[in-house]
Amino acid sequence: MKCSEIDNSVFYCHTSPGKCVYLIVYVDNIVITENDAIRISYLKEHLCNHFKTKYLGSLKYFLSIEVAQSKKGVVVSQRKYALDFLEETDMNNGKLVDSPMDPNQKLKVDQGESFSDLEKYRRLVGKLIYLTITRPSISFAIGVVRQFMQNPCTDH
Repeated sequence: MKCSEIDNSVFYCHTSPGKCVYLIVYVDNIVITENDAIRISYLKEHLCNHFKTKYLGSLKYFLSIEVAQSKKGVVVSQRKYALDFLEETDMNNGKLVDSPMDPNQKLKVDQGESFSDLEKYRRLVGKLIYLTITRPSISFAIGVVRQFMQNPCTDH
């Protein structure tokens, strides 16, 4: 297995012509995927010999990302994460829009009244940043509001 050059604590891979095995580690969770059943069997055996492990079956949910697998491919979604976010912010009955923000709207540092709960603003923006994994269409709007993390106003 070779460590990722970007983040060697999280992603490892082994490749050979036409074959690959990927191992993703996050805290105490491991996800393994492959197109080489023999190599993955060796990897599982190796892990079981060195660590206390438990096979939980096919991946369905990992780090708030839902995974649906079929013969046609894999679909990832953060539907539950998004619905929980909408419920937390009392926006679950909100109106759908094509674009979450007018790209011509200019927000300024001291625009409007100071936001009363700085920690809540930061937490919500952080959750929205994480949501961009599967919803890149909100990236622009999140990029704008994250500029005001130090001193958010109600307009932000």
